[in-house]
Amino acid sequence: MPSKAELLSQPIEHIDMTRHDVVALVDAMERMAFTARDLRRAAEIYDRMLRDKDCGIILCLAGSLISAGLKKVFADMVRSRMVDAIVATGANIVDQDFFEGLGFRHYVAPERYKAGMDDDALRELHIDRIYDTFIDEDDLRACDETTQRIADELDPRPYSSREFIREMGRWLDEHGKNRDSITLAAYEMDVPIFCPAFSDCSAGFGLVAHQHARGGVNCVSIDSVKDFYELTQLKIKNPTTGIFMIGGGVPKNFTQDIVVAADILGHDAPMHKYAVQITVADVRDGALSSSTLKEASSWGKVDTAYEQMVYSEATLATPLIAGYAYHKGAWKNRQARRWTQLLEPAAAPTGS
Repeated sequence: MPSKAELLSQPIEHIDMTRHDVVALVDAMERMAFTARDLRRAAEIYDRMLRDKDCGIILCLAGSLISAGLKKVFADMVRSRMVDAIVATGANIVDQDFFEGLGFRHYVAPERYKAGMDDDALRELHIDRIYDTFIDEDDLRACDETTQRIADELDPRPYSSREFIREMGRWLDEHGKNRDSITLAAYEMDVPIFCPAFSDCSAGFGLVAHQHARGGVNCVSIDSVKDFYELTQLKIKNPTTGIFMIGGGVPKNFTQDIVVAADILGHDAPMHKYAVQITVADVRDGALSSSTLKEASSWGKVDTAYEQMVYSEATLATPLIAGYAYHKGAWKNRQARRWTQLLEPAAAPTGS
């Protein structure tokens, strides 16, 4: 077995969609078949979202996307006003993006170990594995401890995940080592980030340690109902919405459900007007993560006029769809919605 230093020697490099104009390539797929044609239509729908002056765009992130090299794509989407809110798993935002914002990295697993990883040996070296990617467990513990420090400095009360993640963005603004971060970009652009299952990540360990240190008294806690209420308020205040979903899981269902929640609160909020989902999930097991966008229409969540499923692995399809919309340039004339200010009027960071 190589040494830890040898195994953690080649950092993941995040793809830069701004450097690769894929418009001609994606347009050529329009006259192909299968997933290529679906992908081109999805790219056109996302571009259409950006051109619709009334449309607020929600990006949903599930799966290990940041560790896989997509961080810069999402950070550039935020800074280019291509996203108005994010709903994500805690792993993407905390263990991976915030983690890298602190100056840590993910690493490419050496090719010779992909066929048969010795995970017991990796554990002895304090190396965690995400398929073909490595992460230093010692660095991850430092990330856990940082979320505890953030909690220790806040007033003890329930917070939505959005409120806590904003404080993480503030921390990166003041103490971070890498400014190419989704969390930091969202803080700067007043783009709210929600992690509905926030404890299922490094932040969970930090908050558990925070509450334990205080004996469970006068603690910071996360209010998942407040998450749902805040995101629903955004739908009520900006009825025309589009969703760009990568993967499924809690972020997908949570975001689709705000249409129903708005109705329950007495508001006639329309279904999501636009929807794109990139997934490899199979619909046959009946799981919500694999349910199609057309199926969501039966629940009153997604309109079927502009929806497209793309059955593809995310690292392949995401740079093409997002890169297509970026180089088409509709974002240049799009106003930043700064939705955080709708939820927290005094929230704008100085100089943003």
